[in-house]
Amino acid sequence: MSGPSAGRADIILLGDVMLGRGVDAEWRAGKPAEAFWGSVLPVLRDGDGVFANLECAITTHAARWSRTPKVFHFRASPGTTAILRAAKIRWVSLANNHSLDFEPEGLLDTIEHLDEAGIAHAGAGRDRAAAMAPSLVTVGGLRIGLIALTDNEAPFAATGARPGTWYTPIATTDAVLAPIAERIASLRQSGAMLVIVSLHWGPNMVVEPPPHHRAFAHALIGLGADVVHGHSAHLVQGVELWRGRPVLYDTGDVLDDYAVDPVLRNDHGMLFRLGVDADGPVMLTMLPLRLSFAAVDLAEGETARTICARMQRLSAALGTVLHPCPDGLSLALR
Repeated sequence: MSGPSAGRADIILLGDVMLGRGVDAEWRAGKPAEAFWGSVLPVLRDGDGVFANLECAITTHAARWSRTPKVFHFRASPGTTAILRAAKIRWVSLANNHSLDFEPEGLLDTIEHLDEAGIAHAGAGRDRAAAMAPSLVTVGGLRIGLIALTDNEAPFAATGARPGTWYTPIATTDAVLAPIAERIASLRQSGAMLVIVSLHWGPNMVVEPPPHHRAFAHALIGLGADVVHGHSAHLVQGVELWRGRPVLYDTGDVLDDYAVDPVLRNDHGMLFRLGVDADGPVMLTMLPLRLSFAAVDLAEGETARTICARMQRLSAALGTVLHPCPDGLSLALR
């Protein structure tokens, strides 16, 4: 990497953003784009750019995925890209188990609407080569490379002739790691100062990362990734600092209409703010969130303390000590 003059940025990493069903109904009823983000909006807009997982199709295509059994199908109106733009979301992962909920046509529509809105994306495309193509975005003076893949919903996998996602098993074999290594190297050659690998991995409602996720994350850092950005569990999991690089095993939910588990509390989330410069990540700050129906706010009082205490406990199990800061938790990365 080049020297400090190359730039500095504060980027925000979010988990699942689902704009369909109840969120879409609120949008169509006239709820302003900014209102979905509540008291979180000023924090999002204060960052240089926000990255998230988009857990729905943005399309008017009516036919649902029917090739294999599927319980949930999430579809949002094209205008909901305004909700993403309001939150300063610059990039989304499409490598997940909902991008093809409304068939390949829905995925291609999603890509078109994101392109029209100026929101970059990776992890799904018109064919396998497109699905595996990384993104390169400039945020706060830094060129950031992003790679997205998933081990969810194998039937959604792109092929040489069929649209779909970058589907891959989570394993530390050469066959799995080599394509990722190639794309990390390609991003570096294209001038990426920071490389983020975004993973929609594992099942829902899992509190801690399994051993093979940890091994895979460590391997990604070994390949040259600077940040591992996980999501899928609908719960925030602990953070690990591995060789000076942050592993966010699961960034939880951020915006949706999901039923709340009263024990696991998928309505308790976190916002991950990462300070980076030309030499890599500098500081990670985590702010507790409280989700409600089609809305999110900064958590306060006892709720905030509960979320932070849980995050400290889960991260300590991974060997990471998180320190309290005025609004949440922090971790110095160097």
